[in-house]
Amino acid sequence: MMKSKKLPVFALLLLCGFTSTGQISPMLQQRMLRDVPIPVFVEFREQADFAGWKASWDKNRKAGFVLDRLQSVALRSQSTVRRKLDAWKAPYLSFYLVNALRAELSPWQIRDLAGHPEILQIAYDSPQSFHFPARDEFPALAARGPEFTWGLERMGVAEVWDQGIRGQHVVVADADTGVRWDIPALRAQYRGNQGGAIEHRYNWYDAIHAISPLSNGPDNPCGLDLQEPCDDHGHGTHTAGTMAGSIPDLNFGVAPDASWVGCRNMERGNGAPSTYLECFEFFLAPFDFDRSNPQPSLAPHVINNSWYCSLEEGCDTAVFPAMERAVLNLRISGVVVVVSAGNDGAHCSTLSHVPAIYDKSFTVGSIRKDDSISSFSSNGPVINYGPVRIKPNVVAPGSDVVSMLPDSSLASWSGTSMAGPHAAGLVALIISANPALEGQVEEIESIIERSAVQHIAPFDCWPSSGTDIPNNTFGHGVIHAGEAVRLAKNYVGNTDPESERWSLLPNPSYGYIVLEREFDEPVLVSVHTSTGQVMLRELAREKRWVVETANWPTGLYFFSGPGGRIQPFVVVE
Repeated sequence: MMKSKKLPVFALLLLCGFTSTGQISPMLQQRMLRDVPIPVFVEFREQADFAGWKASWDKNRKAGFVLDRLQSVALRSQSTVRRKLDAWKAPYLSFYLVNALRAELSPWQIRDLAGHPEILQIAYDSPQSFHFPARDEFPALAARGPEFTWGLERMGVAEVWDQGIRGQHVVVADADTGVRWDIPALRAQYRGNQGGAIEHRYNWYDAIHAISPLSNGPDNPCGLDLQEPCDDHGHGTHTAGTMAGSIPDLNFGVAPDASWVGCRNMERGNGAPSTYLECFEFFLAPFDFDRSNPQPSLAPHVINNSWYCSLEEGCDTAVFPAMERAVLNLRISGVVVVVSAGNDGAHCSTLSHVPAIYDKSFTVGSIRKDDSISSFSSNGPVINYGPVRIKPNVVAPGSDVVSMLPDSSLASWSGTSMAGPHAAGLVALIISANPALEGQVEEIESIIERSAVQHIAPFDCWPSSGTDIPNNTFGHGVIHAGEAVRLAKNYVGNTDPESERWSLLPNPSYGYIVLEREFDEPVLVSVHTSTGQVMLRELAREKRWVVETANWPTGLYFFSGPGGRIQPFVVVE
């Protein structure tokens, strides 16, 4: 029975497991022993409610809807705390992709903020050092015409290009050490290059506003707060090249006719949760250099993330749910989030870093030229966050991958960082083959998994066997462009959006929720939490179905209906 009490709109979304006042993470408490300013990540209780969102919407409508809900919640719920920070003259940066902000605060200010009822928790915005892939210089090519890298050959890219499908009309994004935009391999594909007229606004953003305490030396070779793309290491240029790069002598970009946009989230390989989140927010709806006037219509179709927030480097586990929410919100807005699995070795449960561990990250491991798993490629299952889950989703070429560096030289690098952009480029080919898939994240990921070449793992990783598909070494298998494009062409989309419509009422749920649909066929439906825990998985046979939620923890849930379509809803006390 529905309870009679009602909560105001701003209290609809609560995470479970926290008290009525903000909490300080244990890692941050250790940093507070010294009376010096500390970078903190402040997470607010209220998060956006996406009730009314529909899977049948196009990508632009999804993105606009999500942006509007996120911004309104952040503007309303952060006002009191932001006024206090302004009075303190404390530097801070507000976010809306997740309702949070980054600030530099003294220990007494942190304790003061923790007492505010609007705040869920305060964590340490820990600096992170990324371990770059192994590299080898690539010898000069003889002038005998364009060749294909082994990775593109293994993926069957040539047969897709022969159909005229090369990623045209699709935008890929790179969150990394930056990108050198004006090198031969990437200049023409940069979205900011508009027929020779260069416009960097909305196509590039720099989330690096200060030198990382982990960097060697006080001077960044590119500088800070850049208004023109630059790469202070080379890693970002290499990964962007694998997605969309091309030169006359060598084909190494999966989707060379795609456009690319970029965001620097690491300063010479050193980032923080706030810099990662700031680039995610830019890709939700690209904004001007002062973060004003976000444009959801300019959001990319896919983001490559060849980085991690490492436990070994001190990533505060208290930020894990917020970073996961960022991934979920991007997916709901219609953006595919591709993540490299990590380079901690081909052993069970080495896949343990954010954001590769998340259920809704599309996680990519690495193979060698002989199709065996790369010795460095991290394996599942994920055991350190949420329910045990199989990872990676798929694998892709990641050993001895050739791409271009900022000085226009070619280099062969090895790492799951090199595998991820192969999968991101494949997303571009899929959408280019069938534009009806634009914004249909679940469908795109399902196509990549179903078209992958299956491989048996050389060992078992509890609780699954190496003979299972998916398994914790290869996932669903090695990605294959030819078969993926074939499946993409067969996708017809939701030709009658109302025929697959589900309604979930009441939202929020006060003890129960009613699922109603407008079609007759039995379908498999499921409900899972924001951390991936499955609360319900059944075959729905009736048009009207009442689900008891009285014993479910307070928080955000996701209903998955036909075709993997997702609809969020909230359970409150």
